[in-house]
Amino acid sequence: MTAVAERPETAPTAPRGGRGVTHVLVHAFIALVSAAGVAAVYWICVRHPLGQVVDSMVMNGADLDHPRVVSVLRRALNGTTLVSLVAVCLAAATIGIMRRRKDLAAAAALLVLGANATSQLLKSRLTRPDLDGFDMPNSFPSGHTTAAASVAFALILVLPFAIRGTVALAGAAYVLIIAVATIWAGWHRPSDTIAALLVVLAWGALASALVRAGRVRITGVKARPNRYVMLLFAVAGGISGVLALLGLGAIASADRVGRIVDYSGRFAFLAGAFAVAAAVAVTFTVWVRLAAGDRSTSPDGEPIPASAHSGGL
Repeated sequence: MTAVAERPETAPTAPRGGRGVTHVLVHAFIALVSAAGVAAVYWICVRHPLGQVVDSMVMNGADLDHPRVVSVLRRALNGTTLVSLVAVCLAAATIGIMRRRKDLAAAAALLVLGANATSQLLKSRLTRPDLDGFDMPNSFPSGHTTAAASVAFALILVLPFAIRGTVALAGAAYVLIIAVATIWAGWHRPSDTIAALLVVLAWGALASALVRAGRVRITGVKARPNRYVMLLFAVAGGISGVLALLGLGAIASADRVGRIVDYSGRFAFLAGAFAVAAAVAVTFTVWVRLAAGDRSTSPDGEPIPASAHSGGL
């Protein structure tokens, strides 16, 4: 498979100075916004009656009977084990060390450990009032989705610059399958998976801010992710977002005005799946951009080739 290479901007005629604290602050700000997003999703979908009703309708509407789809979802869940995730994490750390980027290896470890610990802590400490008639324990946020997304983010961070676009596409597809599979299995609601993605993005942005803080004086030129990858994420996220808003909005509106509308369970499930797909596209778009960082320059201002430099942040 041909790798989707990243495309840096044309190098300036002279090297820039240090990247400055602005870049660090931007990443830290994104971490705060992501954390605020987790709180917002919790309030809307867990603490609000209408949010609970719509959220649960999506989970309870997972009545898929297509053999191939069911097979893919079941295999994805069965293949996501603690052993496999630990193996991928160790591989990510090893790649970072082999590429002489111990800072990226440490950041990847911080991302994975922090995100998964946070999800487990929130799941055990947050309460879920019974506002929708389904007396179930709190499942916010999704541990499976957190694990899958954190590993994907870690690999994007430590792998060579030229193949990050390909890895991002594969990682996003894998995370989407895992997230939808947890809803299909009745383990989680859409809000659980969306919150998990925001938890991972918050820790990823924090980890990348720390890496940038350590490299603030290194000169470099801005490196942009592959435009086709970003365009694909934008199109997929935009279409999914519109379909999710239309579907979930119709269900929420019908419930709010008290009209009895016979929305099928499959309709609700598909609307929720589109919402999750939009969230995956947005979070991966942001993370790919954060992880792209800058490319180091030589003393004469020429960018070091992608095959030679350590890449990232």
